[in-house]
Amino acid sequence: MTDSKSPVPSPDTISFPTDSGPRPVLWLITLLAIGLSLFQMYSAGIQPLGLFYQRGIHLALVLMLAFLIFPPMNKYRRGPLTWLIDVALFAAAAYSGFYLVFYLDDIINRAGFWSQTDIIVACMTTVVVLEASRRAVGFGLTLIGIVAILYALAGPRGALPWLGEWLPGILNHRGYTLERIAGQLYLGQEGIYGMPLGVAATFVFIFVLFGAFLEVTGAGKFFIDLAFAGTGRQRGGPAKAAVIASASMGSISGSSIANVVTTGAFTIPLMKRLGYKPAQAGGIEAAASTGGQIMPPLMGAGAFLIAEYTRVPYVEIIKVSVFPALLYFATVYLFVHIIAIKQGMHGMAKSELPVMREVMNRGWFFLIPLIMLVYLLVIGLSPMRVGFYAVMGIIIIAALNGLYQAYKRGAANRNLQQEMVQTVKSGFHKTLLGLELGARNAVAVSIACAVAGIVVAVVGLTGLGLKFSSMMIAFSGGNILLALLLVIIASLILGLGLPVTASYIVLIVLVGPALTNEFGIPLLVAHLLVFWYSQDSNVTPPVALAAFAAAAIAGSKTMETSVQSWKFAKGLYLIPLYMVFHPEIITGGPWSILIWKGAMIILLLLAFAAAIEGYLFTWMQHWMRLILLSCTIALFFPSATVQAISAAIAILLLVINFIQGRKATAQSQPQPG
Repeated sequence: MTDSKSPVPSPDTISFPTDSGPRPVLWLITLLAIGLSLFQMYSAGIQPLGLFYQRGIHLALVLMLAFLIFPPMNKYRRGPLTWLIDVALFAAAAYSGFYLVFYLDDIINRAGFWSQTDIIVACMTTVVVLEASRRAVGFGLTLIGIVAILYALAGPRGALPWLGEWLPGILNHRGYTLERIAGQLYLGQEGIYGMPLGVAATFVFIFVLFGAFLEVTGAGKFFIDLAFAGTGRQRGGPAKAAVIASASMGSISGSSIANVVTTGAFTIPLMKRLGYKPAQAGGIEAAASTGGQIMPPLMGAGAFLIAEYTRVPYVEIIKVSVFPALLYFATVYLFVHIIAIKQGMHGMAKSELPVMREVMNRGWFFLIPLIMLVYLLVIGLSPMRVGFYAVMGIIIIAALNGLYQAYKRGAANRNLQQEMVQTVKSGFHKTLLGLELGARNAVAVSIACAVAGIVVAVVGLTGLGLKFSSMMIAFSGGNILLALLLVIIASLILGLGLPVTASYIVLIVLVGPALTNEFGIPLLVAHLLVFWYSQDSNVTPPVALAAFAAAAIAGSKTMETSVQSWKFAKGLYLIPLYMVFHPEIITGGPWSILIWKGAMIILLLLAFAAAIEGYLFTWMQHWMRLILLSCTIALFFPSATVQAISAAIAILLLVINFIQGRKATAQSQPQPG
């Protein structure tokens, strides 16, 4: 049943549109997915496993799922030949994990003196991973993996010496044999089973599973209804609710596009009905959904990866990421508010909105797992164990609530036994559904991390990272702004074919050393900068993947929607830039400095939004907008004096605009008598 006052449908059924094939195959997908989730729960909360055991079994199950779920060609149904190919790939995927786990002791004892069977299995696994990536993630990431392998083989001592002749001088290297590359990718700790997959196979999966249980138990509906109840009656209410809902759910969904499709399906039509142009509605949803990937606790897998690369505790990553993420959502919220006032919008009618008290009565217990999650992280438990307890918590709490509701219904209609039996069956079905959904949602990110491991291994083997850093310094001439512009361009290009997680891994391996060693940016700030800029392919024309998804729902032009999303997501560029010139807001410092820097970034974003829209309390004149933009640029300067002068001018202009707004309001009101 759907609540008549709720803008969100109940999560009664979840469909899997990528499924294809006969019923036994669908049952096999379900069994493998549930088995993968149970394996992850076991290793997270009961018996932790060794590095290669955990990652080998995880990747084998993920690859097997990929070849069952995704056909060779999305536009065509499987035929006898394609089924034969998929069966072979399925068997190869299973054997890749079996071989590594069963013969692990022998492989370790050989210590680099690989047998012929080792090399054959290594080559087979690499091909299987690349093909799974093509199906589940896209051809772009697969192509980058292939190019990385070819680059490693090029060179005078490599398997493809002729290819090295085509490389520019700075990119030349000695070259490596096929056996050396295969061993590095499959049997080393820096290849396919390297750190990126390790993060995906442990921390990321368990939190994705937690998000899946939030979805199937109705917690997602509760949080979105809560956002509508709190903001729906304000000007531009549905747009503001979209921002808040994306902040609460986007971090756990793990995908900007998935967030757009989930929340945008009902927020975008409501925004259009309220008066937002279709492109504006799509742009707002795309910008808000992208922000979900920088919002703790999950940050689209980014928090765990940053913690592993920087060796900074996960809890510290979360702490320093909260304020910038809130700033981003506040900026989108401000743009939404200004547009609503400019266009004379009103909120939704009270009768169309859920009542806050009723929403809380229906779902207050969904807050308990989140509170427990934060508490366990703060007291120092490992994220993997915390994720395990969070999943168990949401299952137990949802089960207790279901039994309580069944008891009330049974007592009312005097059919207690039947209500209890039906509730237990429904709860068991939802548990299995959550286990399956969690595994399915993790397939793409795990495969992407496996391919990213290929790139990382090649970069380490050939020294490409240092060479890329040298090129970056040469192109920028030592200018940090030009260097950051190169990072933005590189992230946008990578975003054409890579998901955000893989884009961040590849980019940080290439540009991270230059940012920290040559330009003096603190390590944690450099990683956050690259991670934030890796999101820009979701909202920046001509790529704007999240905006394209939003445009399809809004019925607007894709490029127009992309431009709107790019405007609303400006915090994605400004906030990391401020981190670079004022690293204290990330690395810490005296409270007086932190308060000053925090106030300056808030003022900067406020002035920027007002200058871009030409409106805050009332319309702004052109000279005021130009001066405000100049002040926002000056607020980036590390000098406290320059900041103080710029802040004083910006505040003065905003006060003038406030006074003008009061006068305009007074003049528009009818005079008595």
